[in-house]
Amino acid sequence: MEAVLPTVKSIALSGRFAGAPGLAFETRQPISRYNLPMSRTAQEIFEDARQLPPDEVDWLVESLLIKEQSGLQAEIEAAWDGEIKRRLDEIDSGAVELIPGEQVRAEMIASLSSQARARLRVGNR
Repeated sequence: MEAVLPTVKSIALSGRFAGAPGLAFETRQPISRYNLPMSRTAQEIFEDARQLPPDEVDWLVESLLIKEQSGLQAEIEAAWDGEIKRRLDEIDSGAVELIPGEQVRAEMIASLSSQARARLRVGNR
């Protein structure tokens, strides 16, 4: 059942609200174009989805978004494929120098503050 909304029919010119004789109310049905009811099915699905564990909610949201943006997803994948090919070509041609992972890690740790390095050592034990 839809709610009945009160609307002001007329207001007394005196502006008094407590028992003002010129204040009257009439009831109108809500205007349907402004009060679109959600289908019961969608509402039930939403309530069920709220009960899912966080990882399943993430999967559901991602799946819904991918379906909506399938063309965009294909464009993104094509762009990444091009970027991967470009980087591999640079490696194969010798245009870039590869740096061993251990060296990169050591340089990153050296650039941290002493407190951050201490936290990192504690976390690795």
